[in-house]
Amino acid sequence: MGKVTATAERRVEAPLDKVRAIVADYSGSRPKILTEHYRDFEVTEGGSGAGTVAKWKLQATSKRVRDVAATVSEPAPGTIVETDANSSMVTTWTVREAGEATLVRIETSWDGAGGIGGFFEKTFAPAGLKRIYDGVLGNLDELAATN
Repeated sequence: MGKVTATAERRVEAPLDKVRAIVADYSGSRPKILTEHYRDFEVTEGGSGAGTVAKWKLQATSKRVRDVAATVSEPAPGTIVETDANSSMVTTWTVREAGEATLVRIETSWDGAGGIGGFFEKTFAPAGLKRIYDGVLGNLDELAATN
């Protein structure tokens, strides 16, 4: 069993504070930036930044659905960490200044399966999750431009 990591990054043409606010707003903005891969998104505690608890189903493939129960922390300004209570999955959103724009990075890591299944997971899952995150970041860019 090895660590599996998926990463996506995008330059968002909006000010840092605006983008940080959108990323941290689980009850308002977050549902607007999610793609069709996310279902049943619900905030159960909080709603903005650290202390928020949210749950959703992530449909990574036609056969692979992950039930996520995330608790949100903010260990540093511009860093939002979603820790899944149902698995070893941890997703870190990093939002930092990039001149007049903002650079947003999403990185998810989890303990992969062993054996041949683990080989395929480590080989294919990061690219699939990156495609999903590219869609989320595109939606974030659009929302930041219109808000």
